Amino acid sequence: MYISQGYKGKIGLWKYFVIPIAIAVIVLFNNLMISVLGVDVNALMEEQYLTKGKNRFLAEMLLQFAFLLIVLLLWVKFVHKQTITSLTTSRKRVSWGRFWVGFALVAITLTTFTLVDFFVNPENYIVQFQWEPFLIMLLIVIILMPLQTSFEEYFFRGYLLQGIGIMAKNRWIPLILTSVVFGLMHIANPEVGKLGNIIMVYYIGTGFLLGIMTLMDEGLELALGFHAGNNMIAALLVTADWTVFQTNSILKDISEPSAGWDIVLPVLVLYPIYLIILARIYKWNNWKEKLFGKVEKPIPVQDEDAPFNRIENTQ
Repeated sequence: MYISQGYKGKIGLWKYFVIPIAIAVIVLFNNLMISVLGVDVNALMEEQYLTKGKNRFLAEMLLQFAFLLIVLLLWVKFVHKQTITSLTTSRKRVSWGRFWVGFALVAITLTTFTLVDFFVNPENYIVQFQWEPFLIMLLIVIILMPLQTSFEEYFFRGYLLQGIGIMAKNRWIPLILTSVVFGLMHIANPEVGKLGNIIMVYYIGTGFLLGIMTLMDEGLELALGFHAGNNMIAALLVTADWTVFQTNSILKDISEPSAGWDIVLPVLVLYPIYLIILARIYKWNNWKEKLFGKVEKPIPVQDEDAPFNRIENTQ
Protein backbone atom coordinates (compact mmCIF):
# COMPACT_ATOMS: atom_id res chain seq x y z
CA MET A 1 0.00 0.00 0.00
CA TYR A 2 2.73 2.51 0.88
CA ILE A 3 4.55 2.34 -2.46
CA SER A 4 1.19 2.55 -4.25
CA GLN A 5 0.66 5.97 -2.66
CA GLY A 6 2.84 7.29 -5.47
CA TYR A 7 -0.06 6.67 -7.86
CA LYS A 8 -2.00 9.41 -6.07
CA GLY A 9 0.07 12.01 -7.90
CA LYS A 10 0.88 12.68 -11.54
CA ILE A 11 3.53 10.02 -11.97
CA GLY A 12 5.34 10.85 -15.20
CA LEU A 13 8.17 8.39 -14.54
CA TRP A 14 10.77 10.78 -16.00
CA LYS A 15 10.09 13.11 -13.08
CA TYR A 16 11.60 10.58 -10.67
CA PHE A 17 14.98 10.89 -12.39
CA VAL A 18 15.46 14.65 -12.13
CA ILE A 19 16.27 15.09 -8.44
CA PRO A 20 18.32 11.86 -8.03
CA ILE A 21 20.42 12.72 -11.09
CA ALA A 22 20.92 16.31 -9.87
CA ILE A 23 22.08 15.08 -6.45
CA ALA A 24 24.31 12.40 -8.02
CA VAL A 25 25.94 14.99 -10.29
CA ILE A 26 26.65 17.30 -7.34
CA VAL A 27 28.12 14.47 -5.25
CA LEU A 28 30.24 13.13 -8.11
CA PHE A 29 31.47 16.62 -9.00
CA ASN A 30 32.49 17.30 -5.40
CA ASN A 31 34.30 13.96 -5.15
CA LEU A 32 36.00 14.56 -8.50
CA MET A 33 37.23 17.99 -7.43
CA ILE A 34 38.51 16.56 -4.15
CA SER A 35 40.39 13.87 -6.06
CA VAL A 36 41.78 16.16 -8.79
CA LEU A 37 42.83 18.92 -6.40
CA GLY A 38 44.16 16.47 -3.82
CA VAL A 39 42.12 18.02 -1.04
CA ASP A 40 42.55 16.53 2.42
CA VAL A 41 38.92 16.46 3.54
CA ASN A 42 39.75 15.79 7.19
CA ALA A 43 42.25 18.66 7.29
CA LEU A 44 39.76 20.95 5.56
CA MET A 45 37.03 20.08 8.04
CA GLU A 46 39.40 20.58 10.96
CA GLU A 47 40.27 24.03 9.62
CA GLN A 48 36.58 24.87 9.33
CA TYR A 49 35.95 23.74 12.90
CA LEU A 50 38.81 25.94 14.14
CA THR A 51 37.85 29.05 12.17
CA LYS A 52 34.05 28.87 12.45
CA GLY A 53 33.57 26.89 15.62
CA LYS A 54 31.81 23.54 15.91
CA ASN A 55 28.32 24.97 16.36
CA ARG A 56 28.42 27.26 13.36
CA PHE A 57 29.93 24.56 11.14
CA LEU A 58 27.29 22.07 12.30
CA ALA A 59 24.49 24.54 11.58
CA GLU A 60 25.86 25.27 8.09
CA MET A 61 26.08 21.58 7.26
CA LEU A 62 22.55 20.89 8.46
CA LEU A 63 21.09 23.91 6.64
CA GLN A 64 22.13 22.35 3.34
CA PHE A 65 19.92 19.37 4.08
CA ALA A 66 17.07 21.63 5.19
CA PHE A 67 17.26 23.34 1.78
CA LEU A 68 17.26 19.97 -0.02
CA LEU A 69 14.24 18.84 2.00
CA ILE A 70 12.28 21.94 0.99
CA VAL A 71 13.22 21.44 -2.68
CA LEU A 72 12.18 17.78 -2.57
CA LEU A 73 8.82 18.44 -0.92
CA LEU A 74 8.04 21.30 -3.29
CA TRP A 75 8.93 19.06 -6.26
CA VAL A 76 6.59 16.36 -4.99
CA LYS A 77 3.77 18.81 -4.31
CA PHE A 78 3.91 20.93 -7.45
CA VAL A 79 5.47 18.65 -10.08
CA HIS A 80 4.10 15.27 -9.05
CA LYS A 81 0.93 16.84 -7.64
CA GLN A 82 1.22 14.43 -4.74
CA THR A 83 0.36 15.30 -1.15
CA ILE A 84 3.10 15.20 1.48
CA THR A 85 0.85 12.96 3.55
CA SER A 86 0.77 10.30 0.81
CA LEU A 87 4.55 10.55 0.51
CA THR A 88 4.79 9.99 4.26
CA THR A 89 2.25 7.26 4.98
CA SER A 90 -0.51 5.06 3.64
CA ARG A 91 -2.67 6.11 6.59
CA LYS A 92 -5.19 8.95 6.35
CA ARG A 93 -2.97 11.11 8.53
CA VAL A 94 0.61 11.01 9.77
CA SER A 95 1.00 8.88 12.91
CA TRP A 96 3.25 10.97 15.17
CA GLY A 97 2.95 8.29 17.84
CA ARG A 98 4.92 5.98 15.55
CA PHE A 99 7.54 8.70 15.04
CA TRP A 100 8.13 8.91 18.78
CA VAL A 101 8.23 5.13 19.17
CA GLY A 102 11.00 4.95 16.56
CA PHE A 103 12.78 7.86 18.23
CA ALA A 104 12.55 6.36 21.72
CA LEU A 105 13.66 2.90 20.59
CA VAL A 106 17.03 4.06 19.30
CA ALA A 107 17.47 6.89 21.83
CA ILE A 108 17.13 4.55 24.81
CA THR A 109 19.47 2.00 23.22
CA LEU A 110 22.17 4.52 22.29
CA THR A 111 22.05 6.27 25.65
CA THR A 112 22.26 2.98 27.55
CA PHE A 113 25.15 1.57 25.52
CA THR A 114 27.09 4.84 25.69
CA LEU A 115 26.70 5.20 29.46
CA VAL A 116 27.62 1.55 30.06
CA ASP A 117 30.76 1.89 27.94
CA PHE A 118 31.63 5.16 29.69
CA PHE A 119 31.52 3.55 33.14
CA VAL A 120 33.23 0.33 32.01
CA ASN A 121 35.96 2.07 29.98
CA PRO A 122 36.29 5.59 31.43
CA GLU A 123 39.81 5.92 30.05
CA ASN A 124 38.33 6.07 26.53
CA TYR A 125 36.42 9.29 27.22
CA ILE A 126 36.85 12.82 28.44
CA VAL A 127 33.98 14.93 29.75
CA GLN A 128 33.92 18.13 27.68
CA PHE A 129 30.54 19.46 28.77
CA GLN A 130 30.24 23.25 28.84
CA TRP A 131 26.87 24.87 29.37
CA GLU A 132 26.91 27.68 26.79
CA PRO A 133 28.22 25.83 23.70
CA PHE A 134 26.16 22.76 24.62
CA LEU A 135 22.90 24.70 24.89
CA ILE A 136 23.56 26.44 21.56
CA MET A 137 24.28 23.06 19.99
CA LEU A 138 21.15 21.60 21.61
CA LEU A 139 19.06 24.29 19.90
CA ILE A 140 20.74 23.59 16.54
CA VAL A 141 20.23 19.84 16.93
CA ILE A 142 16.56 20.15 17.91
CA ILE A 143 15.70 22.53 15.06
CA LEU A 144 17.94 21.44 12.18
CA MET A 145 18.99 17.83 12.65
CA PRO A 146 15.48 16.41 12.17
CA LEU A 147 15.42 18.27 8.84
CA GLN A 148 18.66 16.57 7.81
CA THR A 149 17.42 13.10 8.73
CA SER A 150 13.98 13.80 7.27
CA PHE A 151 15.50 14.71 3.92
CA GLU A 152 17.35 11.40 3.79
CA GLU A 153 14.22 9.46 4.76
CA TYR A 154 11.87 11.30 2.39
CA PHE A 155 14.42 10.94 -0.41
CA PHE A 156 15.41 7.28 0.03
CA ARG A 157 12.54 5.55 1.87
CA GLY A 158 9.88 7.88 0.48
CA TYR A 159 10.52 9.35 -2.96
CA LEU A 160 12.88 6.72 -4.38
CA LEU A 161 11.13 3.76 -2.74
CA GLN A 162 7.81 4.79 -4.27
CA GLY A 163 9.29 5.77 -7.64
CA ILE A 164 11.43 2.66 -8.11
CA GLY A 165 8.63 0.47 -6.75
CA ILE A 166 6.17 1.83 -9.31
CA MET A 167 8.69 1.31 -12.12
CA ALA A 168 9.77 -2.18 -10.97
CA LYS A 169 6.21 -3.23 -10.02
CA ASN A 170 7.55 -4.95 -6.89
CA ARG A 171 8.83 -4.19 -3.42
CA TRP A 172 12.16 -6.01 -3.17
CA ILE A 173 14.01 -4.13 -5.92
CA PRO A 174 13.37 -0.67 -4.39
CA LEU A 175 14.24 -2.05 -0.94
CA ILE A 176 17.61 -3.34 -2.12
CA LEU A 177 18.48 -0.37 -4.34
CA THR A 178 17.56 2.36 -1.86
CA SER A 179 19.36 0.57 0.99
CA VAL A 180 22.58 0.07 -0.97
CA VAL A 181 22.59 3.60 -2.42
CA PHE A 182 21.84 5.02 1.05
CA GLY A 183 24.93 3.26 2.35
CA LEU A 184 27.12 4.31 -0.57
CA MET A 185 26.12 7.96 -0.09
CA HIS A 186 28.10 7.83 3.17
CA ILE A 187 31.28 6.52 1.56
CA ALA A 188 32.94 9.95 1.66
CA ASN A 189 32.43 10.25 5.44
CA PRO A 190 35.67 10.46 7.45
CA GLU A 191 34.57 7.38 9.41
CA VAL A 192 35.13 5.28 6.28
CA GLY A 193 38.69 6.54 5.91
CA LYS A 194 39.37 5.87 9.60
CA LEU A 195 37.67 2.50 10.02
CA GLY A 196 37.84 1.11 6.51
CA ASN A 197 35.18 -0.14 4.12
CA ILE A 198 33.79 -2.59 6.67
CA ILE A 199 31.76 0.27 8.15
CA MET A 200 29.74 0.19 4.94
CA VAL A 201 28.11 -2.93 6.42
CA TYR A 202 26.68 -0.64 9.10
CA TYR A 203 25.51 2.05 6.67
CA ILE A 204 23.93 -0.36 4.19
CA GLY A 205 22.52 -2.48 7.02
CA THR A 206 20.91 0.64 8.48
CA GLY A 207 19.40 1.36 5.08
CA PHE A 208 17.83 -2.11 5.04
CA LEU A 209 16.55 -1.69 8.62
CA LEU A 210 14.82 1.60 7.77
CA GLY A 211 13.51 0.24 4.48
CA ILE A 212 12.02 -2.84 6.15
CA MET A 213 10.43 -0.63 8.80
CA THR A 214 8.83 1.47 6.09
CA LEU A 215 7.49 -1.43 4.04
CA MET A 216 6.23 -3.47 6.99
CA ASP A 217 4.56 -0.49 8.66
CA GLU A 218 3.28 0.99 5.38
CA GLY A 219 4.68 4.42 6.23
CA LEU A 220 7.75 6.50 6.96
CA GLU A 221 6.91 7.49 10.53
CA LEU A 222 9.00 4.86 12.33
CA ALA A 223 11.99 5.44 10.05
CA LEU A 224 11.72 9.22 10.45
CA GLY A 225 11.72 8.91 14.23
CA PHE A 226 14.47 6.28 14.35
CA HIS A 227 16.83 8.24 12.08
CA ALA A 228 16.24 11.50 13.94
CA GLY A 229 16.76 9.83 17.31
CA ASN A 230 19.94 8.11 16.19
CA ASN A 231 21.63 11.26 14.88
CA MET A 232 20.38 13.63 17.58
CA ILE A 233 21.36 11.47 20.55
CA ALA A 234 24.73 10.64 18.99
CA ALA A 235 25.44 14.35 18.42
CA LEU A 236 24.49 15.29 21.97
CA LEU A 237 26.16 12.43 23.82
CA VAL A 238 29.56 11.71 22.30
CA THR A 239 31.84 12.94 19.55
CA ALA A 240 35.30 12.09 18.24
CA ASP A 241 37.92 13.76 16.09
CA TRP A 242 37.32 11.30 13.25
CA THR A 243 33.52 11.57 12.90
CA VAL A 244 31.61 13.58 10.30
CA PHE A 245 29.77 15.50 13.03
CA GLN A 246 32.19 16.93 15.59
CA THR A 247 30.03 18.57 18.21
CA ASN A 248 30.14 20.22 21.62
CA SER A 249 28.75 17.00 23.08
CA ILE A 250 28.86 15.85 26.69
CA LEU A 251 31.58 13.25 26.04
CA LYS A 252 34.48 12.94 23.64
CA ASP A 253 35.77 9.54 22.61
CA ILE A 254 39.58 9.63 22.63
CA SER A 255 40.17 5.92 22.06
CA GLU A 256 41.81 4.63 18.91
CA PRO A 257 38.93 3.33 16.78
CA SER A 258 38.95 -0.12 15.27
CA ALA A 259 36.42 -1.89 13.09
CA GLY A 260 35.44 -5.53 13.26
CA TRP A 261 32.67 -7.46 14.92
CA ASP A 262 31.65 -4.35 16.87
CA ILE A 263 30.47 -2.94 13.52
CA VAL A 264 28.89 -6.13 12.18
CA LEU A 265 27.18 -7.45 15.33
CA PRO A 266 24.74 -4.54 15.81
CA VAL A 267 23.50 -5.10 12.25
CA LEU A 268 23.20 -8.86 12.71
CA VAL A 269 21.84 -8.87 16.27
CA LEU A 270 20.51 -5.50 17.38
CA TYR A 271 18.67 -4.59 14.18
CA PRO A 272 16.65 -7.83 14.11
CA ILE A 273 15.74 -7.18 17.76
CA TYR A 274 14.45 -3.73 16.79
CA LEU A 275 12.28 -5.31 14.10
CA ILE A 276 10.97 -7.98 16.46
CA ILE A 277 9.99 -5.33 19.02
CA LEU A 278 8.21 -3.21 16.43
CA ALA A 279 6.53 -6.27 14.92
CA ARG A 280 5.11 -7.13 18.35
CA ILE A 281 3.94 -3.56 18.98
CA TYR A 282 2.27 -3.07 15.60
CA LYS A 283 1.33 -6.70 14.93
CA TRP A 284 3.13 -6.92 11.60
CA ASN A 285 2.30 -9.97 9.52
CA ASN A 286 2.50 -11.19 5.93
CA TRP A 287 6.23 -10.36 5.76
CA LYS A 288 6.77 -12.11 2.43
CA GLU A 289 4.11 -10.09 0.64
CA LYS A 290 5.07 -6.76 2.19
CA LEU A 291 8.78 -7.15 1.44
CA PHE A 292 8.70 -9.08 -1.84
CA GLY A 293 5.17 -8.67 -3.21
CA LYS A 294 3.98 -6.92 -6.33
CA VAL A 295 3.11 -3.23 -6.57
CA GLU A 296 -0.17 -2.66 -8.35
CA LYS A 297 -2.05 0.47 -9.26
CA PRO A 298 -5.02 0.90 -6.92
CA ILE A 299 -8.41 0.12 -8.40
CA PRO A 300 -10.57 3.27 -8.39
CA VAL A 301 -13.54 3.20 -6.06
CA GLN A 302 -16.67 4.28 -7.90
CA ASP A 303 -19.10 6.63 -6.25
CA GLU A 304 -22.69 5.37 -6.46
CA ASP A 305 -23.74 8.87 -7.46
CA ALA A 306 -21.08 9.04 -10.15
CA PRO A 307 -20.91 5.56 -11.74
CA PHE A 308 -18.54 6.64 -14.47
CA ASN A 309 -16.05 8.25 -12.10
CA ARG A 310 -12.44 7.25 -12.77
CA ILE A 311 -9.06 8.08 -11.29
CA GLU A 312 -7.40 10.91 -13.13
CA ASN A 313 -4.91 9.78 -15.74
CA THR A 314 -1.57 9.88 -13.94
CA GLN A 315 0.71 9.14 -16.83
